[in-house]
Amino acid sequence: MKKRGPASIDVAKLAGVSRSAVSRTFTPNTYVSPETRAKVLAAAEMLGYRPNAIARSLSKQSSGLVGVICSDLTNPFYAELLERLSMALQKRGIGILLLVGDASRMDDLLERMLSYQVDGILLPASKLTSKLAVSLNASGRPVVLVNHQLLDGGVSSVGGDNYAGGIVVADMLVAAGYRRIGYISGPEDTSSALDRGRGLQDGLARHGLPLLMRASGEDSRDVTMAVMRQFMNRAEPPDAVFCANDLMALAAMEVAKLEFGRNVPDGMGIVGYDNTLLARSGLHRLTTVDQNLDEMAEQAVAMLVEKLAGARAETVEHVKIAPRLVPGATTR
Repeated sequence: MKKRGPASIDVAKLAGVSRSAVSRTFTPNTYVSPETRAKVLAAAEMLGYRPNAIARSLSKQSSGLVGVICSDLTNPFYAELLERLSMALQKRGIGILLLVGDASRMDDLLERMLSYQVDGILLPASKLTSKLAVSLNASGRPVVLVNHQLLDGGVSSVGGDNYAGGIVVADMLVAAGYRRIGYISGPEDTSSALDRGRGLQDGLARHGLPLLMRASGEDSRDVTMAVMRQFMNRAEPPDAVFCANDLMALAAMEVAKLEFGRNVPDGMGIVGYDNTLLARSGLHRLTTVDQNLDEMAEQAVAMLVEKLAGARAETVEHVKIAPRLVPGATTR
């Protein structure tokens, strides 16, 4: 038979405090006097006591867990965003349950996530179907989308101001002397791809320039390289290309430099989006747009925590974080 470990009542007796004082000591954001806390922690250490999070969640009818569903951790942006979300949740004493899968499996992943009885859900997945949105709203659990939103805006979200990001890129490219500008987007059914493209096109129009060409790179290295070859083989190829993320920008630059012999940045400007660690490396020094991941993660978690507490639980909100251009070595 498994030997019973020390319980909270044992800690309370050794510390000379009530059982509720032991519970408060190990409950995040709950007040207990410094003297009592010191006694409880000392007694717990002597006994080798660890609070049972599962038992506590059953008594409170709360798992203390937030579910996170990611679709693409091969992209450094989502890996960095997940790190920031995890840190923001841990700071508040909330655990994280992570599921990862491609966009085609999002519906199945949601059903599995809900079966774990998580208190709420953060979704930094790049795609969200309308069926999934209906299921989320019907689950009764608060949900916040991170770095994207539904096209109909039906679920609360926190993300970058993608339209403003497109305008910033347009202004920079025109100021640098580029005139024939192309855009390689992510999947065309995502809000970020559409908004960045609209921002770029409207920004260029303010300067009297058209968007020369656009196509979707589908967040894929191979597809992006194929699109870039099409751009470069045109009778009038672009002299600058804006890509909707850093990975696609690096793929486009590889084609321009190695296959078509273009000098970057003098003969060809390349701009990415996300300011990932890979883009910041000394090898690439990619001109890109920073989305302020720290602020995005903090606001997304704060919004979810408020909804968990009942504040504005039924309100649909959309918070947009201002982007920041990061000049690099891939534009003049």
